[in-house]
Amino acid sequence: MRCPFCGNIDTQVKDSRPAEDHVAIRRRRFCPACGGRFTTYERVQLRDLVVIKSSGKREDFDRDKLERSIRISMQKRPIEPERIDQMISGIVRRLESMGETDIPSHKIGEIVMESLARIDTVAYVRFASVYKNFQAADDFEDFVSELRPHTQTEE
Repeated sequence: MRCPFCGNIDTQVKDSRPAEDHVAIRRRRFCPACGGRFTTYERVQLRDLVVIKSSGKREDFDRDKLERSIRISMQKRPIEPERIDQMISGIVRRLESMGETDIPSHKIGEIVMESLARIDTVAYVRFASVYKNFQAADDFEDFVSELRPHTQTEE
């Protein structure tokens, strides 16, 4: 593993332990050239996934991009980081087990929305505002009104 500080190729693993509910290995590494310490994560990748954008453009699936978008929607929410990691791993496992290597971006968005809805409604609405491209406050109102249970009005 190349040192991110000095570029040295010869780094040493100092500690390894399971991470993210035993679906990854966290490794603490040390660079003997510069003395830098850094952490890497090793995960099983069942297949190479390709995301098909709505424009038709194809790009490799990027777990980090998925994680960033989910963490942004969950900023300042009372959710433990481990729970977020579990959710992200669950989404990736679900995508990999679909049996397809080409996955439409809207399918990924639907799976993320479904997962967020079960964990935190505020994060769900935040993610939806970007995913569904809200343009005005009315878009939020309409979306949130769909979340609320319909109550009968008394006359």
